[in-house]
Amino acid sequence: MYADWGVDFVKVDDIAASRLYHFHKGEIELIRRAIDQCGREVVLSLSPGPAPLEYAEVLKVNANMWRMTDDYWDHWELLKDMFERCGKWNVHTGPGHWPDCDMLPLGHIGICSVNGGGGDCWTRFTKEEQVTMMTSWSIFHSPLMFGGELRDNDQWTLSLLTNKEVLHVNQHSHTNRLIYRNEDKIVWTAKDDDCNTFVALFNIGESEFEVGFIWSQLGLHSEKRVKDIWSGIDNGRFNHEYRQIIPPHGSILLRLY
Repeated sequence: MYADWGVDFVKVDDIAASRLYHFHKGEIELIRRAIDQCGREVVLSLSPGPAPLEYAEVLKVNANMWRMTDDYWDHWELLKDMFERCGKWNVHTGPGHWPDCDMLPLGHIGICSVNGGGGDCWTRFTKEEQVTMMTSWSIFHSPLMFGGELRDNDQWTLSLLTNKEVLHVNQHSHTNRLIYRNEDKIVWTAKDDDCNTFVALFNIGESEFEVGFIWSQLGLHSEKRVKDIWSGIDNGRFNHEYRQIIPPHGSILLRLY
């Protein structure tokens, strides 16, 4: 019936959690078979999470995206926790199967809200935290699902959702991986087919930190120009290492070319 209606995306809730609703392997496989027989390509999304890591292979075979977390809202501790989840699930990303960090609670998110009594409100994330969320979702390859009222978007929120280079990292990068995590300092990297290297620097601590990397960690051996993707600023040419001061809860997304 859904195929006859022209449906392209089906989200099945209460089916993929490690606890509370539990993990329903048989039902997931049943829905996969139904999609395969319906005569139409349909994306299958499973929620809520956290999906059990021990069922990663079952999820990759049967679903296109699955929640790594329970309901995600605009609280810093939930965003901070996502870095550990991304580190564990990264080896299971690939064409056709993507672990899902959940919605992007940006802009006007509380109209008739159930997010712990948030009520009618805009996102509680600071601007630094909003950039950090978009950067981490993109370098990790999480599906990007906006969770706010589009009609009320201000220019800031719109700029987060429409930065073409950030979206390029999410949609067209490959070999995405964690370079290192040193307590609250985190560095991820990725590449694309146009010889660009992308590096995301995160400070998830409560104080200002210098975060950096060296060329050998990225497999680079020659001088590269470094561009800040969010600001559009060209930071110049570097040939051995790069370091930058990052405010608490902040991030930088760079393109090396």
